Amino acid sequence: MALVGANGHGRWHRRVIGPLHDAGRVRLVALVDTRPIEPEPAAPVPAGVPVFTDHRAMLADVAPDVVVICTPPHTHLRIARDAVAAGADVLVEKPPVLSTAEHEELAGALATTGRVVQVGFQALGSAALTALTDAVAAGRVGAVSGIATVAAWQRPDAYYARSPWAGRRTLDGRPVLDGALANPLAHAVMQCLAVAEVVGGGPVEPVSIEVERYRVRPIEVDDTAALRVRPRHGPPIVAAVTLAGEDFIAGEVIVTGDAGRAVLEYPTDRLLLPGEATAGAVPGRCGLLENLLAHRADPRVPLIAPLARTAPFTAVLTALQAAPEPTLLDGERVETDGAGPQRVLRVRGVNKVLRRVVDEGRLPSELGVPWATAPWRTDPLGQE
Repeated sequence: MALVGANGHGRWHRRVIGPLHDAGRVRLVALVDTRPIEPEPAAPVPAGVPVFTDHRAMLADVAPDVVVICTPPHTHLRIARDAVAAGADVLVEKPPVLSTAEHEELAGALATTGRVVQVGFQALGSAALTALTDAVAAGRVGAVSGIATVAAWQRPDAYYARSPWAGRRTLDGRPVLDGALANPLAHAVMQCLAVAEVVGGGPVEPVSIEVERYRVRPIEVDDTAALRVRPRHGPPIVAAVTLAGEDFIAGEVIVTGDAGRAVLEYPTDRLLLPGEATAGAVPGRCGLLENLLAHRADPRVPLIAPLARTAPFTAVLTALQAAPEPTLLDGERVETDGAGPQRVLRVRGVNKVLRRVVDEGRLPSELGVPWATAPWRTDPLGQE
């Protein structure tokens, strides 16, 4: 196994790989990063593991069976394509690629090489999500009329200084899309799509995508957004998220039906089903790397997050790529807390707006929110 992108979030992957290496389940054969490898006390680099600055040199030199990719999103396609061409299976961080065209190109490479790609939507391995989808399939919420997600996080100025691609729409002529929907809150959108698979009886096929995007800083992407996806089969999917929130909302997936409402707080795996007084924790997550290893040992074990399953999410990214720059919210609409790199900006009243969006299934402009602008609409091909 090799890890491409060993610093930053790659240190989390090193902590996952380390115990597997120590137990003899895998052998870490290479790390790749353009910068010197940062120390990670919880997962020290095993003696003798070579370090490369170029993934192609690594592939040629050590020929790994599995490559974990934790690099900036706009580099994923090239590295994954090279890895599968070299005979490796891949675990790639989310978002896997940044457009439907890139998704199709990578899918074509998998068909040609016979390799597989698992995408790092680790929340899909949650037992709580399985409990929710099982309950939906069993009719606990009745006929489903809506699937939605809401999250309100805060990110300081330092977050947008973390890397050259932070907050960027493009870098060096390539899409980056480091916005709230595409990156930190991508899991919320993907969880909704996983529920929609069950409700619609198959893969989600977007018929239309509508999005309103806003920002509170001079960045090129959204830090606040409302999204509505209308699938060919099943009810609309609505997402209302922000990185400039007031009170913290960890991230809820809400399924509404004529028999009640189910709420999954996906970061904590707490689930509330109709008829229950309080949410309860549903422990257990299947790690995506372990699942990939199990699939390699026995192909009858299905991948939790195969590339094909993420096609609807990539359709959302295609829409975001085609949409105009987010509307700037400033002045009295925004309040400031703190100073320096830890300064946080908050949109006044945004949490109430987000709650209304998911409760009513309407976008901010449809609710008459004063700062809202008309949504940008696409068809499944990303055309206005």
